[in-house]
Amino acid sequence: MEFIVSSATLLKGIMDVSKAIPAKTTLPILENFLFDLKEDKLTLTASDQELTLRTAVPVDSAVKEGSIAVPARQLTELLKALPDQPLTIRTGGDNTFECIWNNGNSSLPYFPAADYPAIKGADDDATEVRFPAAELIDGIGGTIYATADDEMRPAMNGIYFDMEPESTTLVASDAHKLICYTTTEAKVAEKASFILHKKPAGVLKSILDKDSEVAIRFDAKTVQFNFGDTMMICRLIVGKYPQYRSVIPQNNPNILKIDRQQLLNTVRRVSVCANKSSNHIKLDLRQGQLEVTAQDLGFALAAYEKLECDYNGADLSIGFKSAFLIEILSNMDCESLVLKFSDAKHSVLILPSEEEAATEKICGILMPIMVS
Repeated sequence: MEFIVSSATLLKGIMDVSKAIPAKTTLPILENFLFDLKEDKLTLTASDQELTLRTAVPVDSAVKEGSIAVPARQLTELLKALPDQPLTIRTGGDNTFECIWNNGNSSLPYFPAADYPAIKGADDDATEVRFPAAELIDGIGGTIYATADDEMRPAMNGIYFDMEPESTTLVASDAHKLICYTTTEAKVAEKASFILHKKPAGVLKSILDKDSEVAIRFDAKTVQFNFGDTMMICRLIVGKYPQYRSVIPQNNPNILKIDRQQLLNTVRRVSVCANKSSNHIKLDLRQGQLEVTAQDLGFALAAYEKLECDYNGADLSIGFKSAFLIEILSNMDCESLVLKFSDAKHSVLILPSEEEAATEKICGILMPIMVS
């Protein structure tokens, strides 16, 4: 193998796939990038067997085609230390390859491409759907924080893609809070679904280009995302996701309309004095007024703050874990919120105000806690 490539172009390519290099592995070959040179394109692959990333970068000159596995850590560090310039990569006869730049070179070992595990994508009869990257980025970003870390219920550790002919809903829940993001920009011919683990979901969000379109193919065990010259393949969480629609409140009559940032800042300030182990805060709702309180009797700490608001409903006192409420408020982008309450024992529905409902696509559900 021999080719000439821009060092900056090669660095960008390997950084795009490096997130799939495992920190620890019992299979040493996975600590390498797989290079496959054909014509004027170099295909780069990295995998930990659960997650695979593959991209292609253009080369300036392909002298001799071939495939090799190259050490990821050393090559990445070398490219980071080089200014942008033409870089010649050439294999030798002693299982080493040279990286030659303007005024120097290095010699690194390589391994046979045949030793690299075969990568299998989704089956030929897989379900296909096209998803605008901007929608996918917003959907993952708006839900991933609500996923769980539950060994007993692995389905809760990912984002549930609930696809229907009219829309697609991304759902995440840790049993305390539930977040739904709905878009009409991604549709399937027949109802379908899959559960994407939070780790590859985070990787996907970080490497997507907002202006691209993502082609998604998935079967019962594997999902494949294609966008531009990049492909991501990962295993799905196998299991049944809970019937999330049944827990979304439909008739909460007590309605609070309030500025999102104002409420977020108040909860942050007051929760400083909450008990550190429980993080409990209390919301006291009266006509036109909201009072947020917290206390830690063990350390004689207490705080409260009153806010003017638009509240219509019965007088109500309800408690929440402040960290969960802060998470939801922080991850919504709207200016004002509507919170719909039933009573102190049932979940609250949090969604953008009616004026912004046409552009916002997200809603949250938060379970209350008992506070004295």
